[in-house]
Amino acid sequence: MSKLFRPSHRALQQQHDTTRLADRIESTLFRERFTAEDRAFIERLDMFFLATADADGRPSCSFKGGDPGFVRVTGEAELVFPCYDGNGMFLSMGNASENPQVGMLFIDFETPKRLRVNGRAKLLPASAVDEPFQEAQFVVQVAVEQIFPNCPRYLPKMQRVEPSRFIPRDGVVTPVPPWKRMDWARDVLPAGDPASDPTRP
Repeated sequence: MSKLFRPSHRALQQQHDTTRLADRIESTLFRERFTAEDRAFIERLDMFFLATADADGRPSCSFKGGDPGFVRVTGEAELVFPCYDGNGMFLSMGNASENPQVGMLFIDFETPKRLRVNGRAKLLPASAVDEPFQEAQFVVQVAVEQIFPNCPRYLPKMQRVEPSRFIPRDGVVTPVPPWKRMDWARDVLPAGDPASDPTRP
């Protein structure tokens, strides 16, 4: 009984004669608990892609970034990451609050290497973690159900130039993104938004 493949997957595997290969991948690479290597890989990255879907199954995919360590593996099958200030639409987080099933794709474009993590998300107050994330609006805790690597052969090899200057950091004033001071946005910002302060860089 597969923990990874559904009838739709099996039908395509049979059509393309990859059932044996898929079974071998599941039996040798698929896991439900993080290895030490998984944890080190995830916690050294500064980005990942998050897939969510609303209650009707309509999908959304978003980029999440931060300094290395902004995703923390907090247990054998658990991780947590912050929700920083964004555009205020909360598409991914709203989806996760009504349909907790999420997919996370961690990619190192320099190595290259990638890891897929699927699980159930829960939105928690920023204070729920022992070491708070700087300027986090809240945090997302994921109860992990599936972990497996993906072949990186189609990943372009890329070089990191510099980290984003907008990532919240201790002892540094986080700059305001320019779009928040554009005509279409500045009069509808949430109360207390730093962009409303003309002296804020």
